[in-house]
Amino acid sequence: MDIQIFPYRILSADTTENLLRELNEIEGIHRMVLQGERLPESEIGHPDRRVIIVKGEEIDLQVKTGRILMEISDEAVIEKVKEVSEPHLPFGFDIYAGTFIRKEKTVSDNLKYGEKLDEIPDEMVGLTDQTAHLSKRATILRSKKES
Repeated sequence: MDIQIFPYRILSADTTENLLRELNEIEGIHRMVLQGERLPESEIGHPDRRVIIVKGEEIDLQVKTGRILMEISDEAVIEKVKEVSEPHLPFGFDIYAGTFIRKEKTVSDNLKYGEKLDEIPDEMVGLTDQTAHLSKRATILRSKKES
């Protein structure tokens, strides 16, 4: 099951970082995708283009966060996500349930990655822009159990 947090405003880098830190503490969230307007390549171009720290990992924030998509284990997680989000998003937000993240490799993936398609981890499917280089567009944060 997928959910989408749709804030009433675009999030700053600080808000994104703080919200992601707390969301990562919730059991039952399998993966997350940040969607939004792409930020300029250099920090000089925009103050929100910076490295954020989530789960001890450095992540180059490449978008001005407009939506957060999550793959979750069950509906009980939605209430926990709401509780965590409220202090960080005092201006309001909506949470929608649906299908937002692709779960299977597609013909487009095959065209983009060719023979290397089988080398792409399953958890990366549906997380990246098809036209972008994979290594520059996604970061996998492993739980302590998986390490």
